[in-house]
Amino acid sequence: MIEAETIIVGGGPAGSACAWKLKQRGRDSIILDKQTFPRLKLCGGWITPQVAEDLELHADRYPRGLLTFEKIHFHFPKFGFSTTSRQHSVRRYEFDAWLLERAGVPVHEHEVREIRRENGYYVLDGAYRARYLVGAGGTACPVYRSLFREINAHPKYLQTATLEQEFAYDYTERDCHLWFGHQGLPGYAWYVPKANGYVNVGIGAMSVQMKFSDKDIHEYWQALTGELRRRGLVTGHDFQPKGYSYFLRNPVQMAQSERAFLVGDAAGLATWDLAEGIGPAIRSAILAAEAIATGKPYSLASVGRYSGGSALLGFPFKYLFVNKSRAAARRLVHQAATS
Repeated sequence: MIEAETIIVGGGPAGSACAWKLKQRGRDSIILDKQTFPRLKLCGGWITPQVAEDLELHADRYPRGLLTFEKIHFHFPKFGFSTTSRQHSVRRYEFDAWLLERAGVPVHEHEVREIRRENGYYVLDGAYRARYLVGAGGTACPVYRSLFREINAHPKYLQTATLEQEFAYDYTERDCHLWFGHQGLPGYAWYVPKANGYVNVGIGAMSVQMKFSDKDIHEYWQALTGELRRRGLVTGHDFQPKGYSYFLRNPVQMAQSERAFLVGDAAGLATWDLAEGIGPAIRSAILAAEAIATGKPYSLASVGRYSGGSALLGFPFKYLFVNKSRAAARRLVHQAATS
């Protein structure tokens, strides 16, 4: 049986950041992931200045492709505006592999299926054992499924259904574009250029609100690609999107149970305004590592609910994504009770 003080399930940014911080603290850890890195990972790849600071990452020293854009264009049904904001984008295919290598800890290709507590340890599939366990495996993380689902289930009204594609494209527009409520979409859409001639485009729809929509998600995807062509952002491309889902920030959060911790999407931490996941993943992972290393309580209080950092500016987005989805969920319950 392979032993370590801490086993981290999931080798994405959250898992790598946790291992990196534990190693800085002189603590032993290993990472388990069911895939080999580098691996394809669909994601807008938005890196905020706060993420760079948390990771001690200097944009001009990052050895892979990183694009810095100075302006973001926001589009709403009846108005739009642009704002100057220095942000970065990366390809997750490169970024995740680099973070994992930088962490400098053993990585085992292993899909975790069973977790049990035994004599003060966590035993995984009878093959791995640790005193501390970190779930960094995303929405379908086995640590969440085994140890947290019953005590802190992700609210269904916060689930986001996503269609997305990343592809090589000779773009001319180097700014980021974001759409909210585009043609009735109960969610958001994006165009994010990346270094070395790549573009990421996608839509995210609040799943429970989609139940009351007169369109399905593929129709909203067609609306986005039409908008991209109309604006000249992407033309002549044969789109082949893929889907996945994740959860926005849970207002009530239990991310620690004894010596097991949840970080990133496993804890459901995407922001309420821009549905950003990388920043909360990195910050929560560092906090979990500090809790393991110091014995201090693990708290998500410092993990921002808004990418913009302001509850006042983020409130309209909370209303569109969180409040309206909660109301839609209640409506579904009422319909089921009266039918």
